[in-house]
Amino acid sequence: MLFWIIVSALTAAAAALLMLPLLRAGRASAAAAVGHDVSVYRDQLDELERDRASGLITASEAELARAEIARRLFAATDAAAKATAVGGSPLVRRIGFALIFLCLPAIGLGFYLRTGSPEMPDQPLAARLANPGDDMNVLVARAENHLATNPGDGAGWDLLAPIYMRAGRFDDAANAYAKALDILGSTPDRLGGYAEAQIALSGGLVTTDAQEALQKALVIDPKDARAQFYLALGLEQEGKREEALKAFEALAAQAPKDAPWLGAVNDHVTLLKSGEAPQQTAGANGTANTDPKAPGNPTAEDVAAASGMASGDRQQMIQGMVDGLAAKLKDDPKNIEGWARLIRSYVVLNQRDKAADALGTGLKTFPADGAEGQQLLALAKDLGLPAPGEGNGQ
Repeated sequence: MLFWIIVSALTAAAAALLMLPLLRAGRASAAAAVGHDVSVYRDQLDELERDRASGLITASEAELARAEIARRLFAATDAAAKATAVGGSPLVRRIGFALIFLCLPAIGLGFYLRTGSPEMPDQPLAARLANPGDDMNVLVARAENHLATNPGDGAGWDLLAPIYMRAGRFDDAANAYAKALDILGSTPDRLGGYAEAQIALSGGLVTTDAQEALQKALVIDPKDARAQFYLALGLEQEGKREEALKAFEALAAQAPKDAPWLGAVNDHVTLLKSGEAPQQTAGANGTANTDPKAPGNPTAEDVAAASGMASGDRQQMIQGMVDGLAAKLKDDPKNIEGWARLIRSYVVLNQRDKAADALGTGLKTFPADGAEGQQLLALAKDLGLPAPGEGNGQ
């Protein structure tokens, strides 16, 4: 009997919650909703215009985004108008009351009596993990539960690491690859996976830890394309253009003609030969790891526009993009991503003194004893820049 009393109380509570919108004035709530949406979309349009003016996005990208925002604005306005018409109709509200109070409980009760089992006990977590079916979340939880009690199962860590990578859990992926390497030993796949996790954690930067893992992979397999690609990318990010170009050309020469990553390699070769900054940091699988609109990383439109320029004009255009970011940060210094982009861009342009100056200025806004300051110092270390007060630092 207690069970049915609880069910009745829950049904009444749910019905009351469902009735609240019908008890309110439909027109007023709809008007408030559309007013809020209009305000949000107008703010988005203003922000889009500021990004376009500051050079963070191109005119074509701004036009596409503006059209999408306008589409959403029209859709929200139409939806609010329909809600106003429906909410303001007394007949519709009376029908709604009848459906909530009579039909909904009757249908729910009939369905439960036919398919439910009120006397069946709850299935504990252990039982669900023992029979996960096709639920990937349960499968991962099951593997994690197993590894918590069997941390020495290298095969388990080796299986779970790429799943973490696909789920975007890069920190967990790096940890899983590290454990698999420690227990099972080094293979090019494990070392490359660990390196990719470290690169993803750093926002696309080929860090020192990643380089060490990739070099170990090449010792085992000198033709490992993934290791060659990321090591060449690391040289490019450090401003060592000639060495990076040779590495990319060697990789392109040995690549099969149908290799899915060959296009990304050829893009880097083309840009390095032209003297332009890299368009984006792309992985060996052709996916981008960093913001393609970052200063020092021209968009496709910028590259097309620069293709007909003289070498000096191209360099001036790229330098102008970086200088524009520097000016923006001078006006609005509380932008940790902006400082990281500026420092990296100066290194790519082989202007290491300016990179060191940007690091010192950024640390004035984000002190070294804070999380953001530590992030800048870690970036500087990976790029080979001296910390303020060291070497030619400040």
